[in-house]
Amino acid sequence: MNSENSGNKPTNFIRNIVNEDLSSSKHDYVITRFPPEPNGYLHIGHAKSICLNFGTAKDYDGWCNLRFDDTNPAKEDVEYVDSIKKDVSWLGFEWHGKVKYSSDYFDTFYQCATELVSKGLAYVCFLSPDESREYRGTLTKPGKNSPYRDTPIEQNLTLFKQMKEGGFKEGECVLRGKIDMSSSFMCMRDPIFYRIRFESHHQTHNQWCIYPMYDFAHCLGDAIEGVTHSLCTLEFQDNRRIYDWILDNLDEFNKPDRPQQYEFSRLNLEYTVMSKRKLQKLVENKLVSGWNDPRMPTLSGLRRRGYTPASIRNFAQRVGISKVDSVIDVGILEASIRDDLNVVAPRTMAVLNPIKLVIENYPENKLETLQAPIHPQNEEMGKRDIFFSRELYIDKEDFLEKSPNNKYKRLTLDKEVRLRNSYVIKANRFECDENDDISIIYCTYDPETLGKNPADGRKIKGVIHFVEASKSIEAEFRIYDRLFLNSNPGSFDDLTSAINPESIKIRKGFVEPSMLNAKPEISYQFEREGYFCRDNQSDGLVFNKTVGLRDTWNQ
Repeated sequence: MNSENSGNKPTNFIRNIVNEDLSSSKHDYVITRFPPEPNGYLHIGHAKSICLNFGTAKDYDGWCNLRFDDTNPAKEDVEYVDSIKKDVSWLGFEWHGKVKYSSDYFDTFYQCATELVSKGLAYVCFLSPDESREYRGTLTKPGKNSPYRDTPIEQNLTLFKQMKEGGFKEGECVLRGKIDMSSSFMCMRDPIFYRIRFESHHQTHNQWCIYPMYDFAHCLGDAIEGVTHSLCTLEFQDNRRIYDWILDNLDEFNKPDRPQQYEFSRLNLEYTVMSKRKLQKLVENKLVSGWNDPRMPTLSGLRRRGYTPASIRNFAQRVGISKVDSVIDVGILEASIRDDLNVVAPRTMAVLNPIKLVIENYPENKLETLQAPIHPQNEEMGKRDIFFSRELYIDKEDFLEKSPNNKYKRLTLDKEVRLRNSYVIKANRFECDENDDISIIYCTYDPETLGKNPADGRKIKGVIHFVEASKSIEAEFRIYDRLFLNSNPGSFDDLTSAINPESIKIRKGFVEPSMLNAKPEISYQFEREGYFCRDNQSDGLVFNKTVGLRDTWNQ
């Protein structure tokens, strides 16, 4: 393995470390891992880690493992395992070999813990949780040793074996590392390595009743798999000391080329929460429809909304890798999807808020088939058929009785506009319904203006879109806005108070007939309206708005 593939990639401090390790022959190859805990769905923050771990390995001709750190059976579920595998694949990454689980190594973990006990570096502690907190001390006050800290090694070995065999009640005791209760780093004050849980595990079922803590399992999983660079977010910076201490004190893993942990800043996004716990509360309290609600920052929610893997990978690249936490403008994420869809999304027309338009000088029984480009900047995508007749639908917002100013370029009485990809029309009169709302607009059209300007030199300033009435297909449109009104919703104890009450609006309208065959998650540009994709959870014809054609949030 080498760094040939990495030459044209933007550098960062992690790449600099990798380059140095390879040039110094500390490592001859690069192995990374992506180690989610299967206790929820992945979100956009995880995408940054996925891109970093898989991308770094790929750039250096190495490999990346997908490993589930499944050490807490009370909060984990196969549903989350399946969703995570799907999300990683959807993003365009392939893990090395089979999917791995920390639970695959439970026997080895137990042996490692036993080795530490036998070296006098771990002990079984019977302090209650309240007593443990009292003994732990504070940031300004050192902790004090547990009365069980000096239990003889042989007795500790017996007690730990009893824990494994179910000889104690849940919560009655734990296995702790014997490190330093006066350490300035709280995590080093005799951390818990094992606790008792009489829970069925999604992989090992009822084989175990003791489970390792994350800090104990994580470094060992890396070492067992031969990981060279263990990339974590900054909240694990202090925990690196536990990582190193454990590996330093185990005979098999105390080697010069053992794994090293490096920390990078996590992704924080405006108007978004990234805490799995808080996201779960949104789901449990039914503030959203589920983990895959299109307003959620989960990858399944973003996918349902129409975000593409390329847009998320590009977003991760734009954000970059650093050692300093910062809050990213959500507009950068939206710009990433716009940039992608502007190039790849087929064009079509949809009327989200329809009003009928009747062209009085057009033959009553005539149906005309016209052609429009599938993509105006990409002729290779070809043409699509659109239809034209006496009766059409346009958007209500595209008609006013009187023009408000000289800059208004939509339809008004006695003014002309062009219907997109077809003719010039002029509004002559309208009808209202029983509520005095305009229900029908009566127009005339100029039959000589198909694909060309009026022969007499009239300047047509406005272009509006339409859908032919008889062939149009009814559809539902879900218009999404930001889920939270506050740019930092994570600061709220009660997320309910930060929810945007208009984060979703539902409209009923019409689409071109070809959209009946639109596939879920495939994005289209609804001309003049924005980017939409067919919902992947609905049986009917439902389209989710991905993003507008431009950023209007601050306007």
